[in-house]
Amino acid sequence: MALEGNSDRLMSDINVTPFVDVMLVLLVIFMVTAPMMMQGVDVALPETTSQPLIAEKEHLIITINNKNQVFINDYQVAFDFLQEKLKKILGSREDRGVYLRADKEIPYGFVVQVMSEIKEAGVEKLGMVTEPIHQKKEGRKRKAKS
Repeated sequence: MALEGNSDRLMSDINVTPFVDVMLVLLVIFMVTAPMMMQGVDVALPETTSQPLIAEKEHLIITINNKNQVFINDYQVAFDFLQEKLKKILGSREDRGVYLRADKEIPYGFVVQVMSEIKEAGVEKLGMVTEPIHQKKEGRKRKAKS
């Protein structure tokens, strides 16, 4: 009769099998969806022969795509509100440097207007982002060899 009393005891082992199953399903979902997520705005940058600069910290990036849409980092902003938004963002930042990325098909006049808005917002340093020419040539050589 002493053996019957043991059946009332609680089981102290943790069953981790359902937890492992859920984690594996989540891992597969993230592996499938990660390549589908795009970062940034697609822009065809102009090519130059200048050497790349090494940035010591993350800067604010203003992007103009081929549809004349303006973005602050990855967030679209109407051109009329660009200066206002930049003033708010730069008000809380110690670093007042900004990089400008513009599609090479954008009219020069529009790029200058955006640059003017950026400068009027209080930006001290404005850098231009370009694509080195040698990267394009190397890509063409690789395609020709394949």
